[in-house]
Amino acid sequence: MVKVGGWTLPKSRRQEPPYVSKTQLVDVLEQIAILLELSGANGFRVRAYQNGSRTLASMEEDLFTIVSENRIVEVKGIGKGIGGLITEAVMYGTWGGMQSLYDKIPPGLIEIVGIPGLGPKRARILHESLGVDSVESLKAACELGHVSPLSGFGEKSQQKYLDGIDLLRRYQGRTRMDVGLLYGRALEEKISKIKGVEKAQLAGSARRRRETIGDLDIVVSSQLDQHHEVIQEILSLPGIAEVKGYGESKVSLILEQEMLSNSVESGSIDERLAATLIERNSDATIDAQVRIVTPDTFPFTLAYFTGSKEHNIRMRQEAINRGLRLNEFGLFPENLAGESIGMEAAKHTLKCVDESEIYKNLGMNWVPPEMREDMGEIEAASFSKNPLPELISPSDLRGAFHNHTVYSDGANTLEEMAKAAQLLGWEYLGIADHSETLNIGGRQIGIPSDNVLNQSNEINRLNQIWSDQNIDFRLFHGSECDILADGKLDYPDHIRKIFSHVVGSVHALGSWRNRDEIENTEALIRAIEDPTFTILGHPTGRILQVREGFPIDMHAVIRRMGELNSEGILKAIEINASPYRLDLDWRLCKFAKEQNVPICINPDAHDTNGLEDVWYGVQIARKGWLERSDILNSRTSSEIESLFNH
Repeated sequence: MVKVGGWTLPKSRRQEPPYVSKTQLVDVLEQIAILLELSGANGFRVRAYQNGSRTLASMEEDLFTIVSENRIVEVKGIGKGIGGLITEAVMYGTWGGMQSLYDKIPPGLIEIVGIPGLGPKRARILHESLGVDSVESLKAACELGHVSPLSGFGEKSQQKYLDGIDLLRRYQGRTRMDVGLLYGRALEEKISKIKGVEKAQLAGSARRRRETIGDLDIVVSSQLDQHHEVIQEILSLPGIAEVKGYGESKVSLILEQEMLSNSVESGSIDERLAATLIERNSDATIDAQVRIVTPDTFPFTLAYFTGSKEHNIRMRQEAINRGLRLNEFGLFPENLAGESIGMEAAKHTLKCVDESEIYKNLGMNWVPPEMREDMGEIEAASFSKNPLPELISPSDLRGAFHNHTVYSDGANTLEEMAKAAQLLGWEYLGIADHSETLNIGGRQIGIPSDNVLNQSNEINRLNQIWSDQNIDFRLFHGSECDILADGKLDYPDHIRKIFSHVVGSVHALGSWRNRDEIENTEALIRAIEDPTFTILGHPTGRILQVREGFPIDMHAVIRRMGELNSEGILKAIEINASPYRLDLDWRLCKFAKEQNVPICINPDAHDTNGLEDVWYGVQIARKGWLERSDILNSRTSSEIESLFNH
């Protein structure tokens, strides 16, 4: 296959249908939409492939079943043409004439599309007008001033692309949630203390708690006559590596490590993260946009820059349906605004003291920021529907089940881990040290079979001490058992029966990443069906911004877990709360909830500090619409003991 910016049409290794997986099709449809836009195709055709990709990604029923029964065009969002392509790919492993589209586009144009602020349409114009066909040629065109004279571009766009190229090179445009929030909170705190600032609020993907965060957005409320002084104070803050630009209501900055100084509480998880960043990434920076508006405008600007883009589009449509117009400055009657735009139109705005009143005026309940992704929240927020979920909070957790000690690769003892859990106010802590198969660099990491009983005896001894002292706390003795390539679990059956719970995880990613989705799915389901299996650990094995997970049909896995739960057999799935993983992906949480599969928020802690990572897992659970009742480790110690012993 000829690569296009790293893309190839999948070639199946299977000898019978389904020849391609749903995940592969989702990626291909998304790629085709971009390639079509780059080639100047009709906008309706582009949107058809975009919608088709999104529809497949959220489709819960088995794709092969739908295709086999000729029902693919009955799926809302899938038309006859795309349905035919899907059917051909699934049943025959071929892609019609799509290879010619992949061959048509210069490889470098795909990377250009990844530059923040530059989409396929503008990339095509640059290619046709200036011959731009790579990031390097775009950089040269901008530096020579050839981009700004183009119609619809200008000096600001030209500079934005240069900034975007720099950002792409430094971070590929995004950073992990924990790092982004650390910088965002620090900037928010420093701006909040400036005289004349009534409120400063983090917005954007950070406020929506995306697993990775782009530029930081801060919205500031200040009286109009204070704006100049506030902007000057922002420009003089310590920790600004560069001022990219500023005007009457906006400041664009690049933040550096000094921004983190004196901005986190002593002993907090943020302080430890800040120390690590300064030690390991002394030159790390992140871009930030600060927007200063009046108190009356603040709720509208905050809502707009919180996003997401898809949520905002739906909100604007809801306004139009009611004869209103919504933008970042206000919500106002269409008949009063007339032809005026921006702040001029906003003079007629309905007064909203906060975001909730914006939603109320549109016939909806306030939508928590984490849920604003156009994943059904608009419909759910309608006054005519059932209430939105009461989202889980960190204080709802009573413990966690996936944690390591010095028995495997942890840094702390059982007693030290237990003491840290008690300080968090937890009722219990689940120990799940690695099983004996796991080794790294030829060194055995996991607990050998003949040492499992020693750990069990020590846990029993500690539990007895706490019981005698009337301390309401206990350890659960579990194991993180490797799921082997054939779907079997590590340790002999009689050893696994010693444990209160088994967290089954894939670690030998090489063999799993080199197989197709169907083989992996079947192997994972075999592991889950083992009677000793309790919790699926870091389900896809992904490391954010480092590696993708192995190919897997997680909908099929969750469906099977739901079937087993309906038979009274506990099978839970983990949100691995490490900010490096955040796996299970939030997009699958609601489906797990619908299938009655309990979610377990686990820190995968390898030391006492790591226990606090559950906070990040809670953010992902909230983003996935989960409530306290959906979370296994929100239950009491006695309830957990009953479930594990059932």
